[in-house]
Amino acid sequence: MNAEDIAFSDALTLGQLIAKRHISSVELTNLYLSRLEKYGATYGAVVTIMHDRALREARAADRELASGNPRGPLHGVPYGVKDLLAAVGAPTTWGAAPYRNQVFDYDGTVVKKLQAAGAVLCAKLAMVELAGGFGYNDADASFTGPGRTPWNRAFWSGGSSSGPGAAVAAGLVGFAIGSETNGSIMVPAAFCGVSGLRPTYGRVSRHGAMALMWTSDKLGPLCRSARDAEVVLKTISGHDPNDKTSRDEPFPAVRGRRPKIAVVKNATAKSMPAVVENFEASMRVLHEFCDVAPDVAVPKGPWGDVFGAIFNGECAAAFRDLIESGRSRELQSVDDRVGGYQVYGSLAVDYVDGMRCRAILNDELRRAFAPYDAVVHPTLSTVAYPVGVPFDKAYPDKYSGEIDMGSPGNLAGVPSISVPNGFGDHGLPTGLALMGRAWGEFALTQIAKGYQTRTRFHLERPVLHSTASSP
Repeated sequence: MNAEDIAFSDALTLGQLIAKRHISSVELTNLYLSRLEKYGATYGAVVTIMHDRALREARAADRELASGNPRGPLHGVPYGVKDLLAAVGAPTTWGAAPYRNQVFDYDGTVVKKLQAAGAVLCAKLAMVELAGGFGYNDADASFTGPGRTPWNRAFWSGGSSSGPGAAVAAGLVGFAIGSETNGSIMVPAAFCGVSGLRPTYGRVSRHGAMALMWTSDKLGPLCRSARDAEVVLKTISGHDPNDKTSRDEPFPAVRGRRPKIAVVKNATAKSMPAVVENFEASMRVLHEFCDVAPDVAVPKGPWGDVFGAIFNGECAAAFRDLIESGRSRELQSVDDRVGGYQVYGSLAVDYVDGMRCRAILNDELRRAFAPYDAVVHPTLSTVAYPVGVPFDKAYPDKYSGEIDMGSPGNLAGVPSISVPNGFGDHGLPTGLALMGRAWGEFALTQIAKGYQTRTRFHLERPVLHSTASSP
């Protein structure tokens, strides 16, 4: 394997190369550090490259392996984290200018668990400022500039985990940790053509992570394969005394039968033709090893309004000091500079009514989807949005998409995975999404792995441009 082949290998392959002494963790870490330096700024993917910590951890990984003490499949594998997760050795900026010098003297629980598994932290990766809490409407919503998909840097990498998505797709890290409140793993996974897994609410501790919406925030992996996502999730999951919402739960998979799936009714309505074509092709593949039930409808309800009412109240509380101090005027996005005051003005009665309605809607969603191991839909109705164009003007209204699966899935706290399933306009990737029952992540990864053994989209590589050669 040459250096390029190694850089684009999935994390489990990298772990096997290290375990078999085909490459050392130090050598692999230096390869990724070099790629982060060469390509990170080009794609707006990086905030801080952590040379000292990365090489220290890589040397420790090599010593342990030489002593016959491997820690598991991720031993020695370099990774990056979205810059809302505390890690010693770098600022934790939350993607926002007011916090660009913020430093924590501890590691978040996810970082601790990955270190215990022998993984090597290389970088704090870029994100949309405050994870999009104040309602940004364009890609340039971070003090590091817009995230750009490696497939076409004139287009957005997706938010708010813009850096993790771009870094994984560009082969800058072995895998990455992102976060989702309402689409922030699924969107960059689709726009960057990688495998992103949003876990069940409570599966992964959020200790050390920026709060945006306490009742919906989740941390999860973005990887180059579904099998990687499965292993990384298992590594970072479990109860943590520092996060009372976190739980120890089993990982049930589908055993002894074909997975049962259903397509979300009207899933491709108002989608780009390439999105529809790729989704229909994906369903033909899924039919090979899944039992496909008739289409299932998402229960009717004001999902978006309910999510907004709860989100506004919790976001305003999370950033109350920033808003009241007036420092939100330092944010990059024009919309974000005023958006904080808008969420700050939300009403307590709207929040309470939203939480009441949420419980009813969540019960209806669980009942509707209970017969299935997964419900299937295109991750998004379009390919990535162009950089420099407001999101609401990026594509004609006919491609607006009628099905919003983000709000139902995140309100209910259920898991979902997005895997690449083809390419569309401008050479940009499209995504296939599988949403499951609470705690049913491994049923989803089982289906996703079956899909990826029959397709090659997750093995495709973008042609990269260094900062020096970029327009």
